[in-house]
Amino acid sequence: MEHTLSTTTLTAGFRTLGGELVSLRDAAGTEYLWQGDPAFWSGRNPILFPIVGSLKDGRVDLNGQTFEMGRHGFARTSEFTLTDQAPDSVTLELRESPETLARFPFPFILRVRHQLLENGFSTAFTVENPGPEPMPFCIGAHTAIRCPLLPGERFEDYQLVFDQPEDADTLLLSPRGLLRPGETEPMLQGGRIALEYETFRRLDTLIFQGLRSTRVSLRHRETGRGVSLDFRQFPMVAFWTKPGAPFLCMEPWQGCAALENESGRFRDKPHVLTLAPGEKKELAYAFTLPDN
Repeated sequence: MEHTLSTTTLTAGFRTLGGELVSLRDAAGTEYLWQGDPAFWSGRNPILFPIVGSLKDGRVDLNGQTFEMGRHGFARTSEFTLTDQAPDSVTLELRESPETLARFPFPFILRVRHQLLENGFSTAFTVENPGPEPMPFCIGAHTAIRCPLLPGERFEDYQLVFDQPEDADTLLLSPRGLLRPGETEPMLQGGRIALEYETFRRLDTLIFQGLRSTRVSLRHRETGRGVSLDFRQFPMVAFWTKPGAPFLCMEPWQGCAALENESGRFRDKPHVLTLAPGEKKELAYAFTLPDN
């Protein structure tokens, strides 16, 4: 079941399964979030926790024991508890269960707050460690934006525009979805990327780290219509679609897929965070609708 949030200018939908915001409509009724289609991808806006991407051989070493976990972790298929709701915001919570402990042997509290803004929405992740041992984790978003947004437009009519001049390489994935250590490809020249399905057919996902930019916009080349993602609190940002699909995922990441040559220990994963007992960490991102 989907629940509704609203302001005078925006209407949004969320669901407790996965804790996702799954709809964002403006006053004209334009839907900005992909609504899912199994013909391409049934996902919409999954939360990636406690891992981002794939594990090496689907396994990870936690405190000397081996655990198995599917790509992007278990939050996206878990039922969250609604703990607070206002007309324009909602807070959802996920805690450990026997099912999660079999894959991630830590008590945890994951709170997700979706807040409608005047011209978009923000999502804040708060991860807390209520247990007696240090807890490593990764977290990210996988927000699918409709692209194109309007009838008569094409995917290729859009581009990604960063808020700073950038000349950066994309990290490269193996066919198994693992990062290929030391292998990159030039992709971001001058702070813009022209969207073409062939790029994603060849590379699957564009992955960047260490950028100067804190914001990236998905814009129609002529009208400027689209959305902007503020990812300043995350060290990585990624972009993904299925060739031919009318969406682009814009993904702030704290963590990423395993490296092909990594040790397999969770603590060695790139950009992993570790919380001491009783410690908590908040990370937030925001999508806004540019003035058109």
